[in-house]
Amino acid sequence: MIMPLSGDPPRSRCLSIALVIIVLVLALAPFLFGGAKPLNVTAKICIFIALAASYDLLLGYTGVVSFAHTMFYGIGSYGIAIAMYGLGPRWGAAAVGLTVALPLAAALALVIGLFSLRVQTIFFAMITLAVASAFAVLASQLSWLTGGEDGRSFSVPEVLRPGFRVDVLGLNITGRMLTYYLVFACCAALFLLLLRIVNSPFGRVLQAIRENPFRAEALGFRTVIHRILANCIAAAAAAAAGALNALWLRYTGPDTSLSFSIMLDILLIVVIGGMGTMYGAIVGATLYVLAQNYLQALMGWVSTAAGEAGLPLVPSLFHPDRWLLWLGILFIASVYFFPAGIVGKLRGSR
Repeated sequence: MIMPLSGDPPRSRCLSIALVIIVLVLALAPFLFGGAKPLNVTAKICIFIALAASYDLLLGYTGVVSFAHTMFYGIGSYGIAIAMYGLGPRWGAAAVGLTVALPLAAALALVIGLFSLRVQTIFFAMITLAVASAFAVLASQLSWLTGGEDGRSFSVPEVLRPGFRVDVLGLNITGRMLTYYLVFACCAALFLLLLRIVNSPFGRVLQAIRENPFRAEALGFRTVIHRILANCIAAAAAAAAGALNALWLRYTGPDTSLSFSIMLDILLIVVIGGMGTMYGAIVGATLYVLAQNYLQALMGWVSTAAGEAGLPLVPSLFHPDRWLLWLGILFIASVYFFPAGIVGKLRGSR
């Protein structure tokens, strides 16, 4: 299905198998896993796939380093939350939130791009960091609108509430399951749209600008205009991912939508998966989110098993409190052994 839509096949048997397994597991997650945590993890993977893919459009395909991506993510998240909090749990309110948030994110990206994408890349990165920090402070201060540090909780339409249940062909369909499939479908559509964009003539120009902006300029391409358009598209996609995250959580706040740690997560996912591959967003987001949620529990199991076996040092080395240390080690190892990212390595090995 991907090939006709994008013209960009995985180009590796191992990568194709990995992508098929990941997509099937995500598509069947409500039926494969019991309990709330696995479904929360798979929903987060879907959202971060779309979010990382939108950032890869900037970093991997255009060569632009931005630290404002969580700001656009937060705009989408707050847009949905504020609209549904103020107008009530209706689909019309969600539409109003999206109608305001997506153009606002694109317009803000346009303004930032017009004023700063003419300068060197490092200065653009610093400008975006300053703007994102100012936006986070503003969101915390406007408590009458955003809920301040406490954030904003809201209700969703009845069909998406956990208590909603309907029997379809013998299957018990819940509101939480319907919300998950709404998130899954929208994230899949976002990813395929971004994949189509990077494999279009516009995407080819972005890659030419990344490789040699002076040569692209000499060939007649307006490099600044293309970079600004890429920034606007990435911003709108990030805002859409933020809206889906808010809809899934039924809450938004500084920690869930504007935290700088989210920006670091996106950057790590793109680097681990492979910059400029787009498929790296799927592999990277899956591995990273799984490590975030289950590495500590896995280390606890290893530490306990090693202690019962009487192995020296191992229980202390794999103590669950050291999971962040091991996550960092795994990241360093992935960069060392897969400098082009996991997808780049798999494509190279065929």
